[in-house]
Amino acid sequence: MTRVLFWQRIDLPGLERLELSAEPEGITARSTVLCQGEGGFRLDHVWQLSPDWRALSVAVERWDAQGHGRLLLERTDDGWRVDGLPRPDLDGAEEPDLSVTPFCNSFPIRRLPEGPGASLTLDTAFIDGPALTVARSRQRYHRQGPGRCRYVDLGLSAGFEADLQIDDDGLVLRYEHLFERLD
Repeated sequence: MTRVLFWQRIDLPGLERLELSAEPEGITARSTVLCQGEGGFRLDHVWQLSPDWRALSVAVERWDAQGHGRLLLERTDDGWRVDGLPRPDLDGAEEPDLSVTPFCNSFPIRRLPEGPGASLTLDTAFIDGPALTVARSRQRYHRQGPGRCRYVDLGLSAGFEADLQIDDDGLVLRYEHLFERLD
């Protein structure tokens, strides 16, 4: 089964098109982001996920006025590799989080316990899309009710919070201040 999703940026001009394909052996997501922010850029990202929505890898390519760049983040048995090199500073990070898309919020949201007031705190391998850098960061998700949760950044952007509206599959419909899904 393949779904096509579109998100638009609401903080600045930008658009994302994501194809999500689910097979018994796993999930693949392919996306292109076009954004006028940060001097303007195009960013493609391809995700390989396990059937239970754990990120196995993400390949990111960026084009901008400075040129072209690539980054590959891969889960290993004991941590993460970036561009083939072990990154012990990312050990314990549960999932990647790519700055330019609401898609990766679905990984923790799908593990967030049901019921108002439930919460989940996790460390992520945060990918700054325009810069193509990876650093460990901490996040918390609070369930606020059916189809709603609150994101709280406890790491690199500590103090940032946003309400998220989500569909029945845990995919973001609206990410306060940043993204809105289009029909």
